[in-house]
Amino acid sequence: MNWLQLISNKRLGQEHKHAERHDDRSEFKRDYDRLIYSAPFRRLQNKTQVFPLPGSIFVHNRLTHSIEVSSLGMSLGNDVCRKLKIKHPELNNTLFEEIGTIVSAACLAHDMGNPPFGHSGEKAMQTFFSEGNGKNLKKKLSEDFWNDITHFEGNANAFRLLTHRFNGRREGGFVMTYSMLASIVKYPFASSLAGEHGKFGFFHTEQATYKKIADELGIICESKSGEPLRYARHPLVYLVEAADDICYEIMDIEDSHKLKILTYEETRQLLLGFFDKNAQQQIEDKINEEGVTDENEKIVYMRACAIGKLEKECVDTFVNNEDKILAGHFKGSLIQNATLNVRQAYQNCEEIAYEKIYHSKPVLDIELSGYKILETLMEAFADAAKEPKKFYSQQLIRRVSSQYAIHSENMETRIMAILDYISGMTDVYALDIYQKINGISLPIV
Repeated sequence: MNWLQLISNKRLGQEHKHAERHDDRSEFKRDYDRLIYSAPFRRLQNKTQVFPLPGSIFVHNRLTHSIEVSSLGMSLGNDVCRKLKIKHPELNNTLFEEIGTIVSAACLAHDMGNPPFGHSGEKAMQTFFSEGNGKNLKKKLSEDFWNDITHFEGNANAFRLLTHRFNGRREGGFVMTYSMLASIVKYPFASSLAGEHGKFGFFHTEQATYKKIADELGIICESKSGEPLRYARHPLVYLVEAADDICYEIMDIEDSHKLKILTYEETRQLLLGFFDKNAQQQIEDKINEEGVTDENEKIVYMRACAIGKLEKECVDTFVNNEDKILAGHFKGSLIQNATLNVRQAYQNCEEIAYEKIYHSKPVLDIELSGYKILETLMEAFADAAKEPKKFYSQQLIRRVSSQYAIHSENMETRIMAILDYISGMTDVYALDIYQKINGISLPIV
């Protein structure tokens, strides 16, 4: 792969259209602005990241997480750009100089396809078909569609949200640039290749769209004729992934300290673990020099240092492995290929997070509640999609926005419309619909 082909400002759906410009924004900055002002992005403020949405202590939701990831993505992209332009002077004064903006926009979009209640909501949508009453639909659906819905995946759904024109309308088609769209596809292969980890990059309905983008950008196709579609990653995916990995791991550690799930000493050791003893002492000396006495503020400073260290490591790893990345031979994430001390420190954070954070009572409670809510919604609305002429089905269908193709003659299209509808809900809206269809709450007149 080569950078001059990989970075394109061609827009999906406007390939032959030259719109009149009234400002000096680049096409990639226009991507960023379209996303940040969009309704699906705004709804992330009411979607669970890890912890229940805030009470007296404000922790991260999907919106604040995405903004932080975008900020870090900009730094990663700009620093990689600066170093690679020294290595490749021919990249000066080309679209390559805007990779920071591309990565930043992709980071804004990376969680937009996630359903309410985080991974438990995603799991509820999958298992309704693989374990629940949705199993009865298997014989009526194509194999490709069945693979898609039994592995329903937030990453693939984000690509659908940005590229699909729901019910012929523009609401779902964001008309993004090719390079930005390719940068969010973390798993560039079909659902039939999802395997045990359950991850894939695009639903069957968007497979041709991804192929069009990948072929235009010269992304390496790894599948042979007749095999399920599989591509190498677009190189900028590694930077989007790194920004996400760094933010969610380190910020979850900080949130856990605020919620008193982790002690100050546990948190301190995890964050300072990215540094040798000399650097650790320098950080603590700096905290003392600044007169910081509040433990939360000390953790904030250590967290900033840890993120800075990880950002530099990922930039160096990307630049040092550029040839492998462009050849499609690079394995694992940038963090997994960083220096030994950083890898070990990150692994320590992962292990503590798995043991003490992701299995903590507040997290388990929201996962249990979220799973039940999404399971109930899937049960009701999927039955309506299956038998739309029933009276109760028609009542439920009237709840679905007209932007979704819920009235299609094709059952697969109706089921996909239900998945689009439910995955776009906020936590609060999903809870509200759950209570109404169960007769728990009634509108007050």
